[in-house]
Amino acid sequence: MTQTLLLKNARVIATMDDDQREITNGYILIRANRIDSVGPMAECPEGADRTIDLNAHVVIPGLINTHHHMFQSLTRALPAAQNGELFDWLSALFPVWRNINPEMQRAASRTAMAELMLSGCTTAADHAYLHVNGITLDDSVQAATEMGMRFHGARGAMSLGQSRGGLPPDALVEADEDAILKDMQRVVETHHDHSADAMVRVALAPCSPFTVTTDLMREAATMARSLKVGLHTHTAENWKDVAFSQERYGMTPTEFTEHVGWVGEDVWHAHCVHLDEPGIALFARTGTGVAHCPCSNMRLASGIAPVRRMLNAGVKVGLGVDGSASNDSGNLLDEARLAMLSARVREQNPGDMTAREALRLATRGGAEVLGRGGALGRIQPGYCADIVAFRTDDIAMAGGQGDPLASLVFCTPPRVNWSIINGRVVIEEGELLTRSLPHIIEEQNRMASELTR
Repeated sequence: MTQTLLLKNARVIATMDDDQREITNGYILIRANRIDSVGPMAECPEGADRTIDLNAHVVIPGLINTHHHMFQSLTRALPAAQNGELFDWLSALFPVWRNINPEMQRAASRTAMAELMLSGCTTAADHAYLHVNGITLDDSVQAATEMGMRFHGARGAMSLGQSRGGLPPDALVEADEDAILKDMQRVVETHHDHSADAMVRVALAPCSPFTVTTDLMREAATMARSLKVGLHTHTAENWKDVAFSQERYGMTPTEFTEHVGWVGEDVWHAHCVHLDEPGIALFARTGTGVAHCPCSNMRLASGIAPVRRMLNAGVKVGLGVDGSASNDSGNLLDEARLAMLSARVREQNPGDMTAREALRLATRGGAEVLGRGGALGRIQPGYCADIVAFRTDDIAMAGGQGDPLASLVFCTPPRVNWSIINGRVVIEEGELLTRSLPHIIEEQNRMASELTR
């Protein structure tokens, strides 16, 4: 790794710091894996080990993806699952996912990470709830290490099969919850790094209240607090989800989360499309985070989450692409665009979310949701050097020169031109450096064909 790296002549740097500074014609000095200084070119230091000229670039903190299911990138746009709502969509895909093996899991993870990285993402959380045919979270961690991506592996689980009142087929679940908890502890002890600049962290993530028992939800929460790691699950994704909670537990989904100890600064919930006002107030009061996944929610006709109301109440909100079989993309910059547009549609107010607000959700918002607000999501001294740069003279932004930062969100999302993760250049002039992209694509298509034929 270069000891000092100077990024100079950036057309605009959006720092996402507390003052929301936007520096025109600016520089960033990186020392090892941390940002040393940032400012206008008039204050630029000299003598770095490597210098990159970012003339005609807009520079932002690396985007942070708070919710994904990377294995699903093997099953995009399958005909049987193209037009169903959540439960029908799952029922169509469960039999296919039953045949995924560890090699496929690693290939799918590399594909998902490559797609995210090329969209400007530097940190990703993967809710890995599929554990069949020998798949473990270790497979995902291995892929992240190979790709050079900052990774939050959420050790998911499904324990309630159809014979016990759950949604998934019995062949897809881990019925032994003691074994699930034992493996959760193992992956935390093996992979989790508590340090501020950790490249790998682990969270405990029972899939949803309709795929695991109440006991597992409670015991996972107890274990997470003991091990000082995060908690993650799906909550209030669609109306059937809400109806299930009311019928099974006599509570709303958010009342259930409080009942089983799933609220707090260390917890984030995916979707939350149908949070009511008491639920929003609960999450705000307890510091509970939300992973907003607008593309998936629209694709499955789940609804549009009340993000404006969450933000106004003080709820932590980040963005997630969700699974590549319900998106069916993995472009986090596009997710920011959809977050902006869907918020405007929901409230029928074109000022309801600005482009800059959407970018804040995708950067510092995601960092706060993942418990990394003190080290990620901003371009400021002392923060980890996770930085991405997009060309302002790309066809996607041609004619959008009046406000290049807003153009990142309003216009067609461009491919990232430079990406630096933990001080390491991983994308240079649009080229992925850590793995061969053609090989990733070929391997993925071959395995997807084997899986779905």
